[in-house]
Amino acid sequence: MSDVVKPKIGSYHRHLLVCTGPRCTEDGAAQALFDSLGDKFKAAGLNAGELRVKRSRVSCFAACKGGPIMCVQPDGTWYYNVTPENLDRIIDEHLCNGRRVEDLVFHQHGEKCVDS
Repeated sequence: MSDVVKPKIGSYHRHLLVCTGPRCTEDGAAQALFDSLGDKFKAAGLNAGELRVKRSRVSCFAACKGGPIMCVQPDGTWYYNVTPENLDRIIDEHLCNGRRVEDLVFHQHGEKCVDS
């Protein structure tokens, strides 16, 4: 029996999950957003250090309306309509400065959901 090697991962402050499934955006916009994150994180200083953000693609959140959809963990903040401009706001306001972008939040873990 072979020994299973325990994986290692660098420390990070937040984890950004991006839905790149075909029902979120049919035109590949979510994948393009994900692909832009490396450069955006580097420019914002989020690629290393105390505020480092890890990013991952997910294939489906089962919240397919209003995509692209992103979730910031461990904050439990879910964003919709993540256009390139809105992504810049999320990076600046939430990931760099710790303030949710309220007009883009459709769900917040721990808060009662209210339909608008």
